[in-house]
Order: sequence, then C-alpha cells, then structure tokens
Amino acid sequence: QGHLVESGGGSVQAGGSLRLSCARSVRFYGRYCMGWFRQGPGKEREEREGVARIESDGTIKYADFVQGRFTIAEDNAKYMLTLQMNNVKPEDTAMYYCAARSGSCADSWSLYEYWGQGTQVTVSS
Repeated sequence: QGHLVESGGGSVQAGGSLRLSCARSVRFYGRYCMGWFRQGPGKEREEREGVARIESDGTIKYADFVQGRFTIAEDNAKYMLTLQMNNVKPEDTAMYYCAARSGSCADSWSLYEYWGQGTQVTVSS
C-alpha cells in the first residue's frame, strides 16, 4: 500500500492541458518499468489500456491514440513519474493509473506489480 501515489487529475475542456504526477516509494534494483494506464467510464479493470511507459534505460513507448499529445517523463532523483497531457479530447476521459513492474516493460496491465489508487481525468467538449 502506498507504493505509488498519483495526483494532478481534474476537469478540463477539450484542447486544454493537465499534468499527472506519480510519487513512488518502491525501490527497484535493476531494470524496471513505469507506466500510465487508463480505465474508461463503465469499463472493467480487465479493459485498462496502456497510455505511455518508460523503462529504466529511458526507452519510451506511447499508445497510438496519444498521437504526440502526451509526454511521459521520470525524475529518478525524486522518484517521480509525470504525464503531461496536451490537447486533450473528450475520449481521454478516464481514471488514470500509475503502475510499475520490475524487469522490462510489458503490454498487459496484469503484469504490473504495483499500482496507484488512480486519478480521475474528465474532459468536456
């Protein structure tokens, strides 16, 4: 509990910006992966989709729907992960979760060991 804590969600109009943050207290020794997932309204946990992820070597991957609008970054010194969301769209409305796993990044949410409690992002048209 409390290994990952998200903040920064809220309500914004389409075209606006939000910055999500995730503070982590879990420590990794070796390769690890940090990522952002989202769960849309009315969807089950099994339908969580990856948004962006960053591996400990700096390799970054974004979901196709990001289309250059979001930027993931990690401040290793502060154990902080961020997601800068620009030009948001109503379809970006979802609960956003920070997740982490030891080892290389994985596509499936089920392979991530650590999760935050989530932060709600609501985009109005």
